[in-house]
Amino acid sequence: MLAALLSSGGTVAAVRLFPETTSTPSSTSSTQLGRGTDTAPVVQADASAPNWTATAAAVTPSVVSITATSGDGGGQGSGVIIDTKGHVLTNNHVVTGADKLTVTLADGRTFDAEVRGTDPSTDLAVITITRAPSDLTPVAFGDSEGLKVGDPVMAVGNPLGLAGTVTTGIVSALNRPVTTAGENDSQDPFQQSQSEPVVTNAIQTSAAINPGNSGGALVNATGQLVGINSSIASLGSSSSGQSGNIGIGFAIPVNEARSIATQLIDSGAATHAYLGVTPKDGSASNGSGSMAGAEVTSVGDGTPAAAAGLKVGDVITAVDGERVESALSLVGHIRERSAGATVTLTVLRDGRSTEVEATLAAKPSTDTSGDGNGNGNG
Repeated sequence: MLAALLSSGGTVAAVRLFPETTSTPSSTSSTQLGRGTDTAPVVQADASAPNWTATAAAVTPSVVSITATSGDGGGQGSGVIIDTKGHVLTNNHVVTGADKLTVTLADGRTFDAEVRGTDPSTDLAVITITRAPSDLTPVAFGDSEGLKVGDPVMAVGNPLGLAGTVTTGIVSALNRPVTTAGENDSQDPFQQSQSEPVVTNAIQTSAAINPGNSGGALVNATGQLVGINSSIASLGSSSSGQSGNIGIGFAIPVNEARSIATQLIDSGAATHAYLGVTPKDGSASNGSGSMAGAEVTSVGDGTPAAAAGLKVGDVITAVDGERVESALSLVGHIRERSAGATVTLTVLRDGRSTEVEATLAAKPSTDTSGDGNGNGNG
């Protein structure tokens, strides 16, 4: 499966694993995001038949259009206002390489903006509106863990430069492993290496999203943010163009996005959870049948995986009860969690299923544990 980045002029990249780069540790998070309460702004009389007019009216003021310009041209994307101080959450690929950023509010006012912090491994970024007005409307945050397949959702953004566009659909799947190759962040024209790819256990939605929707809001029927729209499935393999909506879009879950945004505001960088294994796609016997999962090919010394007793040959099939069907899926599950979190891993070993607890650490500044040299990090 291919995933295409959604900013106008974004790139297309095949799903694959790459080595992971490091992130600078952040300070203890203290930023309060959202409207100061998680209360939904819209009360729906009938959850099975939402009043989308009310939802759009509540959410649209919190979604902005972003124009990024550089010497090579520019592009457009979307963003979500996350506090009254002018911080806007968007995708890293919307703002990477831009010489100038402008933000246009739903009422048409345009302001300059600057990057507060970026996190290429999650494709998230926070920008700050310069001399932000006092009447900003932050989004209401929801809980992506509470989503269920079939839940109604609305996408709000700036597709194809059409600001304030809303589309509706449902949650088509959860924990869908999606990878998009990282942008080349280097200003050196001779430097060809790319930054690490994005690996996301994404929310899949049928709500129509197109180039320009990147960084925009995916909200539930009550107007709470549940995801940041980031990519779409693509049937083509050429990077010379980008397909439009085919009914398969992906969003970064809001719980992950909120954690990263808080760290970026507080320190300009984000830490990432770290298990310390090199996984590959594999399977193991499970009674009379077999089950696919992430097979452990190496365990780094002194890592959380080693402390938990994971062994080479183990096949991890779930994290906290959520299915792991591949190496990519394991990477996504670990990346969406925070350093210090304790996870329960379901492991097939010697034909038996067992549960192992591991306390995730912060990704070390220098990776020498053999956890991701060429095959991706779990």
